[in-house]
Amino acid sequence: MKKKLRLSFNAPAVLGFVALCVIAQVISLLTGGQSNRTLFSVYRSSMGDPLTYVRLFTHVLGHAGWDHLLGNMMYILILGPMIEEKYGTGTTVFIIAVTALVIGIINMVFFPGVRLLGASGVVFAFILISSITIREDNTIPVTFILVAVLYLGQQIWQGLFQQDNVSQMAHIAGGAVGAGLGFLLGKAQQKKNRSSY
Repeated sequence: MKKKLRLSFNAPAVLGFVALCVIAQVISLLTGGQSNRTLFSVYRSSMGDPLTYVRLFTHVLGHAGWDHLLGNMMYILILGPMIEEKYGTGTTVFIIAVTALVIGIINMVFFPGVRLLGASGVVFAFILISSITIREDNTIPVTFILVAVLYLGQQIWQGLFQQDNVSQMAHIAGGAVGAGLGFLLGKAQQKKNRSSY
């Protein structure tokens, strides 16, 4: 007897994040961009305003347009399920939240006149995390070094020598968070694997 084909929601954290980004984009269109300014971007504002703290996390949901959104979501849908399968749904949510918070704080402290939005920092975190597979103690994978040099080096170069509307800071910070979390998660997984023998 043949089994019927059915849909599998294989990565709930990633699918939920993508759905929230699409909803944020639709709300932005319906409000003429006001929701992006109010909720879905981060910038220096009064520490007495409760939305300041909300925006530290929600800025990764907002995007400047459909092209911006689709570009980021393609990478997240490619890389995210592998990360979620390896580390779990809760950890994937944690990675997204920590990346958003770090980028939000850096933007508020060092770029007070910049309103930042978009999930590209999360994309770079996912790229760096997905390139790390720790097999032995005290080893650094060559693939990780190459990815870090190519992606982060490109962003530093563009940040220094090109004037555009792309936040290389978000990419670099996201990549750094991804690299750091990737090593920590890899070490934790190693310990878990050793203790299960």
